[in-house]
Amino acid sequence: MIETWEFRAAMARLGAAVNIIVTDGPAGRHGMTASAVCSVSDDPASLLLCINKSARMHDVLKGNGRLTVNVLAGGQAGLSGAFADKTLDMDARFAAADWIMSDHGVPALTGALAAFGCAVASVVEMGSHSIFLCEVQHLMIGEEKSGLVYFARQYHALPMRDAA
Repeated sequence: MIETWEFRAAMARLGAAVNIIVTDGPAGRHGMTASAVCSVSDDPASLLLCINKSARMHDVLKGNGRLTVNVLAGGQAGLSGAFADKTLDMDARFAAADWIMSDHGVPALTGALAAFGCAVASVVEMGSHSIFLCEVQHLMIGEEKSGLVYFARQYHALPMRDAA
């Protein structure tokens, strides 16, 4: 059997885009930093995200059934840290940035590289996490600039590609 520490050490070698996932609705407003996000299909446009069952976001997202995945730019590591900080309440987290209300009723981050407005299509349970399969219903594409990844337990801004 693979030890937890060993698996986490190996996963630290897998770079991933940094995202802030937000939800709003009858179950409340919540947001968190997540790197466990990826595309599933382009027809229909869909994403998956993995959330620990013990995270508050888990039940709030299940209750609301809708979310925005905000892809962070290279200069937004501080904002990622705020949404990962369990000592900050939601008002303080959301106050750390500017938001616009998207067409699907969930805030989208101003300055994000992209914002995917989604509805939860299904949830699959796997160990300590749930896999949320989400259909993209709204899309906002931001300004083209450097991206933010998490690799080796640190943030890294990806440089823009050369226009050549």
